[in-house]
Amino acid sequence: MSTEPERLDRADAPDLDAVLGKPFKVLDDGFVRPVDYMGTDQSIVQAARISYGAGTRKLHEDKGLIRYLMRHRHTTPFEMCEIKLHVRVPMDCWRQWIRHRTANVNEYSTRYSEAIDAVQKTTPDEWRQQSSSNKQGSEKPLDAETGSYLSSREDELLQFSREVYAERLDKGVSREQARKDLPLSTYTEAYWKIDLHNLFHFLALRMDAHAQLEIRTYANVIGNEIVRRWCPVAWEAFQDYQLNSLSLSRIEIQIISAMQQDRIDEALKIAESCGWLEQTTQQPLKSNREREECERKLGSLGLHVPWAAAQ
Repeated sequence: MSTEPERLDRADAPDLDAVLGKPFKVLDDGFVRPVDYMGTDQSIVQAARISYGAGTRKLHEDKGLIRYLMRHRHTTPFEMCEIKLHVRVPMDCWRQWIRHRTANVNEYSTRYSEAIDAVQKTTPDEWRQQSSSNKQGSEKPLDAETGSYLSSREDELLQFSREVYAERLDKGVSREQARKDLPLSTYTEAYWKIDLHNLFHFLALRMDAHAQLEIRTYANVIGNEIVRRWCPVAWEAFQDYQLNSLSLSRIEIQIISAMQQDRIDEALKIAESCGWLEQTTQQPLKSNREREECERKLGSLGLHVPWAAAQ
């Protein structure tokens, strides 16, 4: 005996609906604007129960199921949710952003239209020194006098480059060629549509403390202002199990296990066998990124570093 399938209403997120179309300011002239979305926390649960069978409805509450899926990396149900964002972002920041090839993108074209007359400027206290331990990172700010000088020079450069661009257009140069010397601080805009699973991957990388500050600022706004309103249960699970969690390698587990059993010599032998404790004439211990990451993890767990005396 056949029965008519029930009608399913569209899942909506009232908290996100309240800010749809609202631009959230980022940096000096950038923004992230939620434009549209499909699916909510309920859609994740619905998709999972299609896979697991109707019986699981009695075994799991929605929140518990979402947390289980996140904890055990069952990613497909999170792909049932999608969001479309309108972003304004500096071109150098966008270069990092667009490396995430798991979204649908349509970017503002400076072949068809004049370049956006806005650039990201750096205030005197925002200039950062090159990191001494990370070739692609930065660390503490430069001194105030140097910062003021660099900001002044930046203003001169940005003004001159825009004047040259405008001059080329006035003389009839094509837009596609006139743009070639615009600085990477020039803002671009794009529509960016992505599913929740891939968005969480983006946020895990770009909200990390090691990500460049500028794109980290965008990621923080997307996570804390938009995803939090859209899928709050999934957002909480993501924070607990990915963003603020700790992953231990086999070596790290062995070292911690030896330390917990007060076998410090064994922990040192494990580290030494991995090449972590090599010494140089210039410094007690040779720089080793894997060892340094392990040291940070030990610190977050409230454990001492067994080879600290050698440093």
